[in-house]
Amino acid sequence: MRLLITGAWKEAEKFISQLEGYGHRVIFMQQEADRLPCEPSWAEGVVCNGLFLHHEIEAFTNLKYIQLTSAGLDRVPVEYIRKHKIALNNARGVYSIPMAEFAVCGVLQIYKKAALFRENQKTHLWEKHRDLLELYGKNVLIIGCGSVGTECAKRFSAFGCRIIGIDLKLFDSPDFDRIYGLDNAETVIPEADVIVLTLPLTKATEGFVDERFLYSLKKGCVLVNISRGKVIDTGALTDALNCRDIYAVLDVFEDEPLSEESPLWDMDNVIVTPHNSFVGDGADHRLNKLILRSIVNGKN
Repeated sequence: MRLLITGAWKEAEKFISQLEGYGHRVIFMQQEADRLPCEPSWAEGVVCNGLFLHHEIEAFTNLKYIQLTSAGLDRVPVEYIRKHKIALNNARGVYSIPMAEFAVCGVLQIYKKAALFRENQKTHLWEKHRDLLELYGKNVLIIGCGSVGTECAKRFSAFGCRIIGIDLKLFDSPDFDRIYGLDNAETVIPEADVIVLTLPLTKATEGFVDERFLYSLKKGCVLVNISRGKVIDTGALTDALNCRDIYAVLDVFEDEPLSEESPLWDMDNVIVTPHNSFVGDGADHRLNKLILRSIVNGKN
């Protein structure tokens, strides 16, 4: 197969000779926005992330195979790919572990008042607080029960939480006490102490967290978003955080980077991180294994 591989696969150059040993012809380009180092029609397969945000997929007339370095499919023209029967593989499972750890970490920072104690440490202030919370016994609602959601469920379950899921499809899983469909969301959202968003960005999920959703949250609820920024109506979230006793752990945003003028930066009930939850020291190893297996087998 003639493969065009981009720098989205960070350690790709270590494996080019191995791929060529399997009989593949490989061309590497570092930056996906740069001019293509070959004619688009040359490539039969690509390993990339946002290549088709910068180059028209229609020009890749011999394309048969796409391997993404991301878990999400929102950066590729899925309908075109399906129509032309191009094999599409994502990086399912590669980033689930660090993202799940991040979700737990964010909630614990709020429950244990980590920011307050850190500030007190800076000023050498010895001040006890008697209102710290426990994760034990809390209702955790995970919206999106795929690989990331399942890893979140496992970790929150280890703290003694009750785990409820909401997903686009119904299925049984030993990691969830119960999974509901999106149409039942209104009945379970008000019961949640913690809500973790891990659902994909689709037409059905864009703006899913709207004003109605936010004003149904119980007092003290922590909303964690590690999916995509556009699943939340940012304006509605900002308003709700200003007037309600709720919290948010936000790693993704509608527009990235988050504007310096955004009020979210300065809210005491918000933790802001720069789309960083997927980073972990084991992710590169998992991605390397997945991509090599995918190219050899033609699928993950």
